[in-house]
Amino acid sequence: MSDEAAELEARLKAYEGRAAAVAGVGKDPVNEPMIRHWCEAMGDTNAAYTGPEAVAPPTMLQAWTMGGLSGHEGRSDAYDELLGLLDEAGCTSVVATDCEQEYLRPLRPGDEITFDAVIESVSERKTTKLGTGHFVTTRMDVRANGEPAGTHRFRILKYAPARAKPKAARPRPVVNRDNAGFWEGVGRHQLLIQRCGGCGTLRFPWLPGCGACGSPEWDTLEASGDGTVYSYVVMHHPPFPAFDPPYAVGLIELAEGVRIVSNVIGVPSDKVRIGMPVRLRFERYDEELVLPVFRAGAEGGH
Repeated sequence: MSDEAAELEARLKAYEGRAAAVAGVGKDPVNEPMIRHWCEAMGDTNAAYTGPEAVAPPTMLQAWTMGGLSGHEGRSDAYDELLGLLDEAGCTSVVATDCEQEYLRPLRPGDEITFDAVIESVSERKTTKLGTGHFVTTRMDVRANGEPAGTHRFRILKYAPARAKPKAARPRPVVNRDNAGFWEGVGRHQLLIQRCGGCGTLRFPWLPGCGACGSPEWDTLEASGDGTVYSYVVMHHPPFPAFDPPYAVGLIELAEGVRIVSNVIGVPSDKVRIGMPVRLRFERYDEELVLPVFRAGAEGGH
């Protein structure tokens, strides 16, 4: 280890044991609406989280301490100094890696949450696939109405991003006997929708038989190319060499009534909205691969 690296590690280690937050106060007491939203998002139907004797799911421990976009007034200068020191050392990127929780008593609606946090440890220099940096672990002691309620350890990696490798080839679609006709159409810059030969129901993605009447007979209809964003996600993580995050993946409702998953292009990913009109176009990614994508707005063409 160089003298410079040793000096940095010594400075980082000096922050261990210093406060990360002091006398923090939860912005909301434990409450039923937040419990309900959490349970719906997690698909947790445990009866203990509803009714007059309801308790909060234990894993919500951190939720009651979060400061939202405006943050908490109790955050210490020491924690900001530590992150600043890592930034100066080139560790400008951050990713959360894991957390550990210990539960001391149930949290119930109406409990007022307070907490303190300490910088528990700063690791030695570590090299990961993301890059080289240091793991920083904070320990938060949570109280409910002044009583110890639990402990939350949260670990991040502050790192200098690894040098980018040459961009990888985009993954190829799986082509089989059931969807080969669709990909042949894409090669001709046609988006083909299956149409049942028995009942006329349109279907996408392609299937060997009709889900409405069971008929194995079908022909195709070429999509007009008009559509709207029915739903979407913006991909930030995990990184993949063939893609440049952030990018929008949309569930596009075509004018014909069926839906297709594809990329939304033509606007920044944070400007994509449900109901936005889009237009089909075909993008060539290399000598072999052409894919249907959708450009925001009325124009785009094939």
